Amino acid sequence: QGLNRIGKDAQLGRDGVQRKDWHDYEAIRRDAARSGNGEQGKAFPLTDADRVDQAYRENGFNIYVSDRISLNRSLPDIRHPNCKKKLYAEKLPNTSVIIPFHNEGWSSLLRTVHSVLNRSPTQLIAEIILVDDFSDKGTHTHTDTHTHTHLQTTESLVCAALNK
Repeated sequence: QGLNRIGKDAQLGRDGVQRKDWHDYEAIRRDAARSGNGEQGKAFPLTDADRVDQAYRENGFNIYVSDRISLNRSLPDIRHPNCKKKLYAEKLPNTSVIIPFHNEGWSSLLRTVHSVLNRSPTQLIAEIILVDDFSDKGTHTHTDTHTHTHLQTTESLVCAALNK
């Protein structure tokens, strides 16, 4: 079944390209076993007071609740069963992931970065670029500080572009 190792052995595709399973089955297994606030993408229960909160009206979600959910949360594997068996080219180019944001809550932004890092083969991610699209709530003053504080192990991968 291959649940305790990363990927399956490479195979030659019909097109002559070496293909492999890039899925990290150990990480998928660990994620499936996690529980807690927001784990597995489950809703966080809101009170009526939470729903009328000013932050909820401004962001479209409750930032207080978002701040209480782990930045490195688990998500269920919702792929179609056939997609779980798919093999991809063994040699793929790396890529830059660009995440534009405007007045974004930090917990949701950093959770997005963690999701990209946790669910992508590390050798395929060249960099993650956070682009502040002229936030007007003081977001730009915290961009570098927050990214380096919360993403210390990936500092060389994540950079911020500020539009002031």
